[in-house]
Amino acid sequence: MSVSSTHNADISILCERIGVSVGSEILERALTHRSYSYENGGIPTNERLEFLGDSVLGIVVTDTLYRRHPDLPEGQLAKLRAAVVNMRALADIGRGFGLGEFILLGKGEETTGGRDKASIVADTVEALLGAVYIDQGLAVAAELVHHLFDGLIAAASSMGAGLDWKTSLQELAALRGVGVPRYSVTESGPDHQKSFVATVHMGEADFGQGQ
Repeated sequence: MSVSSTHNADISILCERIGVSVGSEILERALTHRSYSYENGGIPTNERLEFLGDSVLGIVVTDTLYRRHPDLPEGQLAKLRAAVVNMRALADIGRGFGLGEFILLGKGEETTGGRDKASIVADTVEALLGAVYIDQGLAVAAELVHHLFDGLIAAASSMGAGLDWKTSLQELAALRGVGVPRYSVTESGPDHQKSFVATVHMGEADFGQGQ
């Protein structure tokens, strides 16, 4: 796929930011959202690279957690991985190096804030990892994962039980013999501006609320 000289300059800046040189054609593919494809004759999107990048990210993060935490059981390792490999975390990583400004979007997504939409930014992070893997191999892709995610991996590891508050509360309730936590949600306000309040109950008592 041909790219404009302007966008070539843009993606060279992206390569500088992530510290990896990636071929312009596959990098352009990684940045092509389906909305842009639809408006430009059905050119290839980044979805296949996203699929690949998801696996690259998963194996590198899983391997890192396995080696750094030799005594943790499978269940806790899975919680740590879920704290790192999720849409919100990936979107925050992408925003951290300004990925949104490079994504190729259709006019509709552009006008509705697509460049900062968590799902789009997160998917593009994975597509970018897939492109690096194809262009430079697993070793370089793994280095990029570590560069981008090691801080988050360390933060998740330090949180421990805080990764899963509902499970932690259930375990504490069982330890104190106060029954299984129950949750209720109430809503108020008009349809276009509803507010929701969640309450946790244990036994006959209300233990906390969140809006």
